[in-house]
Amino acid sequence: MNEATPIDTSEIAYFATGCFWGAERRFWNLDGVTDTSVGYMGGHSPHPSYEEVCTGKTGHAEMVAVTFDPSRISYDRLLQEFWVMHDPTSLNAQGGDIGTQYRSAIYTATDDQHQAALASQDRYQSALAKAGLDEIVTEIRSAAGIEYFLAEEYHQKYLAKNPNGYDCHSSTGVAFPL
Repeated sequence: MNEATPIDTSEIAYFATGCFWGAERRFWNLDGVTDTSVGYMGGHSPHPSYEEVCTGKTGHAEMVAVTFDPSRISYDRLLQEFWVMHDPTSLNAQGGDIGTQYRSAIYTATDDQHQAALASQDRYQSALAKAGLDEIVTEIRSAAGIEYFLAEEYHQKYLAKNPNGYDCHSSTGVAFPL
């Protein structure tokens, strides 16, 4: 009797919330997230290095790639975490980190993800408006044709290697409406 090879039903999602170290840790701690990595997306320079991205001249954002099992955690749950882990009303900056590489962005891997991202943005914007806060400036776009460049090894799981390292996240303090 042959055993069937398990079918991999994992999905990938891409999020930029400023510095990628703290965001990666927030995502890797969620049950159902099976892998995370940090890298660069959305720019025009081939094979960017951290040093190049930090100049702001490559156009890339610091990005977290989140691999997840949709039978254990929904994309909507990842979006909820995304909105509250940073300040999506801050253009090209999070706390003291300033530059286009620190922009708020969601790059969607599927049409369903894209629709869910837009819907969640509307829901969170309503909550922010009720709290008297500014408009969301998050970039939401399809990841189709946009290459994800893996960041250097020392950035991968940085806060696991450096538990007291710089987390760098600010937030609005407004909960995502459930």
